[in-house]
Amino acid sequence: MGGMRGRTTAAAAAVVGVALALGGLVLVFALRLTLTGQVTDTARLRAAAIVELLDAGSAPADLTLADEEDWLAQVVNADGFVVAATPRLAGRPPVAHLHAGDTARVRSLPASDGCPCLLLATPAAGGRYEVLVAQTMDPITEGTTVLILLLTGGIPILVAVTATTTWMVAGRTLAPVEAIRRRVGEITERDLTRRIPQNAGDDEIARLAGTMNEMLARLEHAQNRQRRFVSDASHELRSPLTTVRHELEVALSDPDAVDVSRLAADLLTETLRQQSLVDDLLALARADEAGSGPSATVDLDDLVFAEARRIRDHAGITVDTRGVGAGRVLGDPAGLSRMLRNLVDNAQRHARSAIRLRLSERDGGVRLTVANDGPPIAPEHRAQIFERFARLDDARTRDDGGAGLGLAIVAAIVAAHRGTVHVETEDGWTRFVVELPAVTD
Repeated sequence: MGGMRGRTTAAAAAVVGVALALGGLVLVFALRLTLTGQVTDTARLRAAAIVELLDAGSAPADLTLADEEDWLAQVVNADGFVVAATPRLAGRPPVAHLHAGDTARVRSLPASDGCPCLLLATPAAGGRYEVLVAQTMDPITEGTTVLILLLTGGIPILVAVTATTTWMVAGRTLAPVEAIRRRVGEITERDLTRRIPQNAGDDEIARLAGTMNEMLARLEHAQNRQRRFVSDASHELRSPLTTVRHELEVALSDPDAVDVSRLAADLLTETLRQQSLVDDLLALARADEAGSGPSATVDLDDLVFAEARRIRDHAGITVDTRGVGAGRVLGDPAGLSRMLRNLVDNAQRHARSAIRLRLSERDGGVRLTVANDGPPIAPEHRAQIFERFARLDDARTRDDGGAGLGLAIVAAIVAAHRGTVHVETEDGWTRFVVELPAVTD
């Protein structure tokens, strides 16, 4: 948190410092421009007063030009001789040779104490005379110097105040984040029931705390589900192993009384059940991984017709495929085949006399339906049947229903292919509906 707090403070101070420096430069330039305009206006007014007297017919010798500190004046005739001047320029040649109406800036004049001046040339008496007025530029220099000193001292103070304020505000703002970090650091995989205190309100910190609590809830749910899965898997694996061990112990206790054929058949049955369970667990593990396997364009209608032929060859159940159309998806052919086979096997176990397969493309997706005319599934059990090791009271037994992983594998494979699966009942048919994204050209 200190790093972010420091970076935020430094960034705020830098932005404010640059903004104030630029603003100060603009302010100095504007002040200098304003003061220059005022000095120019003063020089024009003083020149206009002299011009007015000359235009009225006064002779240059009759002019009374006061000697003041901030300005100097000369009256030059058409021959270029000074005919009147303020006392400090008396007897001096023209201070400059300007055309009528021109202005110029000079660093200093002989009688201006070394101060910069603004020169203004104004015609008078029909062009017989030219009035030169030199107005000191000290107000411009003094005004801008004072402003620059104020900005030089004030900008660092403002930047320091900004940095201090930002440091304090950032600290108070990030304090809840640090509290969340400490609380999350205290939570371990052994106890995911703890939650982060969430303040009232709908600001970013409150939403962050809410999101963290939702994440912890998902992790807790996933951990509980994993523990339950490991417990159920251990139980399911223990049962066939226990049976095999019992059969072998009986055989060892009385070898002469053992029917080898019966023993071999029993052991083979339990071994096949155990192999099926291990295969299901591996299928779930693969489906839980990041990807669903190699991606390829899969024609689901080919897989549907292949399953229909398999069922017709091994079961005395009517299989209706009249509603099977084209359906192409992108995914793992082996995984999709396993998903379809599990759905068809589940339909075969529960069907009374018929299975209905449907496949169609619509709205950018592929809809697969596997229906059977067996007993309906209660609405409160329709989500439960996709859980791992789930068995409904009247649905499955160990002998005909497996370990309760078939539909869980279906749900995992469908989710890995960014699809959905649900159960619905209509007109005496129990339908498993799979929605998958279609291949886009």
